[in-house]
Amino acid sequence: MVQYSVPSNYTFSPSSATPHLTINHDVVADLDSSNAFEGPEKLLEVWFAPSADALPVNASPLGLKAVDKETWESMLDMVHCKVLSVLESETVDAYLLSESSMFVFPHKLILKTCGTTTLLLGLQRLLHIAAANAGFPFSNASSVDSIRAAATPYRVFYSRKNFLFPDQQRGPHRSWKQEVKYLDDMLGHGSAYMVGKMNGDHWYLYLTPPNQELTPPITPQSETNEKIIETDDSPDLGLIESSGDEHVDETLEILMTDLDPENAKQFFLSHASAVACDRMAAENKARCSATHEDSSEPLDEVDVFSNESDSDLHDEVNTPVVDESLTTEGHALGTVISDNCGLANVYPTSVYPDARIDAYLFSPCGFSANGVVPAPPNADGESKACHYFTVHVTPEDGFSYASFETNVPGGQNGRDTAEIIEHVVDIFKPGRFSVTLFEAKGRRANPYGAGADRIRGLASKRLADPVPGYKRVDRIVHDFDDYNLVFRFFEKDGFAGPRGARVGEEITQSQFYSSALSPNSTHYHTQPAAMHLMYTVDDKGNRLYTLKKVAHGQVTKSAHPARFSPDDKWSRQRVTLKRRFNLLLTQQSALLSPKALAIVKIG
Repeated sequence: MVQYSVPSNYTFSPSSATPHLTINHDVVADLDSSNAFEGPEKLLEVWFAPSADALPVNASPLGLKAVDKETWESMLDMVHCKVLSVLESETVDAYLLSESSMFVFPHKLILKTCGTTTLLLGLQRLLHIAAANAGFPFSNASSVDSIRAAATPYRVFYSRKNFLFPDQQRGPHRSWKQEVKYLDDMLGHGSAYMVGKMNGDHWYLYLTPPNQELTPPITPQSETNEKIIETDDSPDLGLIESSGDEHVDETLEILMTDLDPENAKQFFLSHASAVACDRMAAENKARCSATHEDSSEPLDEVDVFSNESDSDLHDEVNTPVVDESLTTEGHALGTVISDNCGLANVYPTSVYPDARIDAYLFSPCGFSANGVVPAPPNADGESKACHYFTVHVTPEDGFSYASFETNVPGGQNGRDTAEIIEHVVDIFKPGRFSVTLFEAKGRRANPYGAGADRIRGLASKRLADPVPGYKRVDRIVHDFDDYNLVFRFFEKDGFAGPRGARVGEEITQSQFYSSALSPNSTHYHTQPAAMHLMYTVDDKGNRLYTLKKVAHGQVTKSAHPARFSPDDKWSRQRVTLKRRFNLLLTQQSALLSPKALAIVKIG
């Protein structure tokens, strides 16, 4: 157990604008992530107004931020996750969850959950809370007291990467088709997309258009006071001057798999504890050395934590927070990891004043962090906007995964998007990763690096290409009515991971794979059902594979496991699924049904 002593009335940053932290000690005391393995998250973003300054007349002035934590917890119970801690600020509250994160702005809510959480099952409850507790308009019930009352969203976004273990999902998350149907039934007017290769890593997106009943259409570009500035030295750069406040809307998401095993050890409890102990020993040694050197000179003693001080920084009324980030082991070690791995330097406080990170290390492994980054002040010295970033890591070999997401505009305070991508990739050292940049057009475009609709290719140019040490293997651009979406997929130079179907992906009859089975494998007979390959890793690095059969939504283990090692030289046979055929495996046969999804490549 790592313990830090912090006076109960002391706050590291006395500024009232600084985000402050509240920890849910009841949840973190017994939290364990031993069974967590599905890293890729589901991401839901629900808007109830175009901006925090454009809330409906009857809505609470605080919007969704008027809703208390206990009410949100009732919704999160339906999603199957718990609140670990809350990082509060004037414009956004960042909830660190047992399965990822939630961000509450006055006009929108972002909910990101991993594992087998049932995120979409909380949507109806979310819409009801927005109506009943925040005053947003609804039209589907006669009274807000009705449990059916649901606020009408301004727009909705839902996205996720392809799952590693889709058969483990519950509710509507068993397939993208079911998720789309669920959203269509509830919202009725969305569009669904798949971005990337069907037989490789890809990304799903569902979005609805702006609800014109809640707000009039955006004024055409030609009728605004915006001015496009162009120079001969930089013809591709569109900068925006606007007479009003800019509500920049862009989201950068980096989804990483096949993390370097040695580098991923820093996200295990045992490794982080050792680092923390070494750090404390070094700090104590330095403190003792400094005390010894100065002991010959008498010093006036000043109690900086005394309540007798004339300063009002420690007055109970004027001290809104108590820094609790080091009062639980998970949060203490999370702070150590943030500093040690370089995450704290993505948006350093030296460049982004009042930025704050809330981090947590799970047992026996796994890491989550939320960051709140206030925007730089405007000409009047005010900073109305506040941005976020969030990081989640599943470090286990075989299904390792890390994600980074932020809405901090690229170029703000000098750090461009390409620099952020390179920094994050260097922290996690993935074998493969995808980058998505979702950026608004027109009046809500990024004034730091992209702006005009007609300079449509600039969002793409802002992404790092190439990323040092990686090659780009996929690039896709979508031009929506009011957003640009850029998707890129990268692979590490010399990457030696699996090239065919990834563990957990379904195999179709038309695909062509190699098989590698133990000479001691017994007869396999597959029924008309989807087959998935699961495995665990023993202490010698061997993989214990088990076929799982999925029929009518039920998962049952099938046949016998087979042990694989990189040094084994078993025969590899190429097989094409036909209507009916016999597959010879070490002189034994397996009869495959024409509807079976069966052969999997072992990478």
